[in-house]
Amino acid sequence: MTFLRALILVVMAATLSACGGQSVWAPDEAVQKARYDSPEPAYLVLKTMINNRSGSGGHAALTINASQTVMYDPAGRWSHPLGPERNDVVFGMFPKLEENYDNWHARTTHHVVNQKIYVSEEVAEKALQLALAAGPSLDAQCTLNISGLLLQLEGFESLRRTYFPAKLMKDFAKLPGVQTTKVFDDDEGKN
Repeated sequence: MTFLRALILVVMAATLSACGGQSVWAPDEAVQKARYDSPEPAYLVLKTMINNRSGSGGHAALTINASQTVMYDPAGRWSHPLGPERNDVVFGMFPKLEENYDNWHARTTHHVVNQKIYVSEEVAEKALQLALAAGPSLDAQCTLNISGLLLQLEGFESLRRTYFPAKLMKDFAKLPGVQTTKVFDDDEGKN
């Protein structure tokens, strides 16, 4: 194995190590009780956790506001009693719960980049159905699964399928109409 190839494998492992988790299946009653219908028009939010020192991506998730608002969080480790999960889809993503998600990931070492784009109801609903059908994600495949989902949506054909969260974030930023916000936090050890 060449030095360059070994270095690439080490960097990939370090970059993707923040992705990982175990799928769960919340009961019907919990999912129905948590349901949240946002009053906003249909949208998607790509969430990317970025290392503050290196600029590399550590994890990605996708909020989908369709007939209900959910988060597709493949191989994610975050959980909350108000957000029941089924195979990497977190239900009931109302604004305060999404804020909790962002604050849980933002810390001295990482910040969260939120890239919001308004889409048609049809595109949002297709994203929701694709997320629900995806099944549990393997560890370290958060961005691979999200980019694969996005590539199936009208208007997202310019994106590339990738394992790398920062690469998807940069491609997503080139889409027309994307609104970007960032969440920083320096509460060492309090997340």
